[in-house]
Amino acid sequence: MKSKTHPNWFDQATVKCACGNTFTVGATVEAIQVEVCSKCHPFYTGQMKYLDTAGRVESFKTKQSKAKKKLLSKTEKRRLKKLKKIKEELEKPDSLEELRVSS
Repeated sequence: MKSKTHPNWFDQATVKCACGNTFTVGATVEAIQVEVCSKCHPFYTGQMKYLDTAGRVESFKTKQSKAKKKLLSKTEKRRLKKLKKIKEELEKPDSLEELRVSS
């Protein structure tokens, strides 16, 4: 077997929560920082607590509003493509003489 393939195991790794709670577990790192633990999580405490650490809700709502603005239906895309094709056709010269003059 190869040596040093597995990470070091720490039987007494400490977990520190944002609420101040600390406990020990077995892990591959000595210290772990968490935002929510069983002492402060709303599911376990029964209290409703709003957890929005980095404005995730607002950023999600802004992404959704931008997506709705840019959304085009298939018929609209087809219409725009048709108009673009017509515009390109109108820009082309009508005769060989016009083509020679423009070159």
